[in-house]
Amino acid sequence: MTREQAWNLLTQYNKEPFHLKHAVTLEGVMRYFAIQLGHADEADLWAVVGLLHDLDFEQFPESHCIKQQQLMKEAGIDDIIIRATSSHGWPHAVDIEPVSEMEKVLYATDELTGLIGAVALMRPSKSVQDMELKSVKKKFKTPAFAAGCSRDVIQKGAELLGWELDELISQTILAMRTCEEDANQFNA
Repeated sequence: MTREQAWNLLTQYNKEPFHLKHAVTLEGVMRYFAIQLGHADEADLWAVVGLLHDLDFEQFPESHCIKQQQLMKEAGIDDIIIRATSSHGWPHAVDIEPVSEMEKVLYATDELTGLIGAVALMRPSKSVQDMELKSVKKKFKTPAFAAGCSRDVIQKGAELLGWELDELISQTILAMRTCEEDANQFNA
């Protein structure tokens, strides 16, 4: 699946700038991690998984990670992409446990990018470019801040990858720096 095909499918079901920004952020984050973790030959695949991971969320939030499987099958999307995008809803929405490194990275970074993005909005620069680990760690420990970003899922994601939480946060900040400009085109 090309990026253009993925974008066309995404925008068929998603119109809100917030959701498009999140999709583009995850696209860039997944591409970054594919390259960093030795999967550069699959960087486009990882990026498409990031772009499409919330395909159904805007229109079908009550069946998130379930409805998108049907939508993707109808669009003729490869089972690898369907499984990977759906696995980020484990165990709350689906019983598809993240197994591959690509699935684990998506699971670990989905909620975390939301938290890091919220921290960025509180900074004078409104950017991740000058963000440090300690800024995110401070807000991570404040449950009321960006309460919709599950700290349990973020922690579980680090564990699935076999990483320390600090490493996951630091690497995700670096990943977000690579795609911040693309994602910011959707700022309201």
